[in-house]
Amino acid sequence: MRTVLFVDDEQPIRNALERMYLERDDLRCLFAASGQQGLEIMENEEVWVVVSDYLMPGMRGIEFLSKVKARWPHTIRIMMTAYADLSIAIDAINKSEAFRFVTKPWNNQELMEIVDEALMRYQLVQTLGTEDETVYLSLAQTVELKDPYTKGHCDRVARYAVSLAKAVGLDEGLQSEIKHGSWLHDCGKIGVPERVLNFPGRLNEDDMESVMQHPRWGSEVARQAHMSEPVVNVILYHHERFDGAGYPSGLKGAEIPIEARIVAIADVFDALYSDRPYRKAYSLERALEIMREMTATHFDPELIKTFLPLAEQEACSHE
Repeated sequence: MRTVLFVDDEQPIRNALERMYLERDDLRCLFAASGQQGLEIMENEEVWVVVSDYLMPGMRGIEFLSKVKARWPHTIRIMMTAYADLSIAIDAINKSEAFRFVTKPWNNQELMEIVDEALMRYQLVQTLGTEDETVYLSLAQTVELKDPYTKGHCDRVARYAVSLAKAVGLDEGLQSEIKHGSWLHDCGKIGVPERVLNFPGRLNEDDMESVMQHPRWGSEVARQAHMSEPVVNVILYHHERFDGAGYPSGLKGAEIPIEARIVAIADVFDALYSDRPYRKAYSLERALEIMREMTATHFDPELIKTFLPLAEQEACSHE
């Protein structure tokens, strides 16, 4: 079961955390009064996320989280402290690779969201580590459940992308990686709230920033799960643009790995040719016309030249 361990030497803090999670029946909360006690609990329990205080007698929080990192590297680590000091935050990140840094007094809603995101990250890493195609596709479908307008999107993107990869002569091994990357390209959206994914209009700046983090979030998890470089590249770079104006890294032209350039084309085509919360699907003719118009800015011109007739064939054959 999804398990969170809170480690804090102050009983009132542990009581407050326990009250906060009292009505959550979807996870199990464990509590420890010291780092040593926390380590003893972890020897006997599968802990998904650990939230530790910084300043505790005996073993301080950074030492405790560093020991957790060494012994249970997949457990997601969160540091909590009343001392909002930059050097403490840097230590927490450098020594224990803390996932988040939370200051006391905390906001209940914000802390719950951080813990939920950490739980999702742990589950995602375990899932990706299976190296099982059926699990990858199942994960893609789980992401789509958060956004009903994207039902079938990952599978269609994979179909278009593999067709293009095959047409430009990429070897079968890379075609397979492109298929897996296409299924998983939006896995980082697990960390984006559903209200944002399903918002029927223009997003505000904060919500847009949340959406734009999904390639980094997903690629970090894929790396942690030891997925191949082409799969990580697809997840991280599928929103880069050929003119360098994309995100998250602003790569330009051939700096963008070819597997990501291919999936970017397939992703945009399917987005245009499918219903979305903010508009109905474009006709095939209009979708292809828009793709041509975007070639100068978004896409590799050589790849798009090969893709457009393929897209027409693929779309017609599945109508």
